[in-house]
Amino acid sequence: MEWRGAGILVAVRRHGESSAIIEVFTETHGLHAGVVRGGAGRRMGPILQPGAQLDVVWRARLEDHIGSYTVEPIRSRAAAAMADRLMLAGLNAVTSLLSYCLPERQTHAALYRQTEKLLDLLEHPEVWPLAYLKWEMALLAEVGFSLQLDACAVSGVTVDLGFVSPKSGRAVSRAAAGEWADRLLPLPDILRGIGNAPDLEVFEGLKTTGHFFHSQVAATLGGRPLPQARARFVDAFSRRL
Repeated sequence: MEWRGAGILVAVRRHGESSAIIEVFTETHGLHAGVVRGGAGRRMGPILQPGAQLDVVWRARLEDHIGSYTVEPIRSRAAAAMADRLMLAGLNAVTSLLSYCLPERQTHAALYRQTEKLLDLLEHPEVWPLAYLKWEMALLAEVGFSLQLDACAVSGVTVDLGFVSPKSGRAVSRAAAGEWADRLLPLPDILRGIGNAPDLEVFEGLKTTGHFFHSQVAATLGGRPLPQARARFVDAFSRRL
């Protein structure tokens, strides 16, 4: 068995004395692991950095084997991330969430393309947090927890929507929320693609998406805790407010 493609390096862990097991997110093969011979060595270290764009060839005797990779760098994103502490935290959040959320070897072509565009924006910290928030919404939808924000779940109105139900992920209008408002999640306009993107609204949006990663995605994975990399990014972003 053999295939070749471009992908985003998501995770690296040492394997034996000199090899490494890497996870690569590709457009046609999804999240796919394999062994890189010599991957723990000094020569490969600068190449095997999470977020890097790689040209990979995967080979295995049988399809269900872990197989091995040969890799060639296409471009590194480390320099762009290292230049800004918030961007470095964001890069780590993206790669950690992909490894955490996605089942192995299932195709997620649209999410792959959105992830590639997001990581290519690392040199633009002024627009990156909003792009990241939209990416989290896409990731939730990809794993089966799409937020329904077009109309109020209670009354059906499409205006004055200010909250999200923490159980259903559906919008709730301010009028319908009433005395239950303090039990609902915030619905900033930017989650619905309306208006500009002030940092405070992005931060509120991250509270809402974060709730569903914890309450829905983690629950389907046996309660396995969410990667700390996301919390570190949200914390770093809160300090920018």
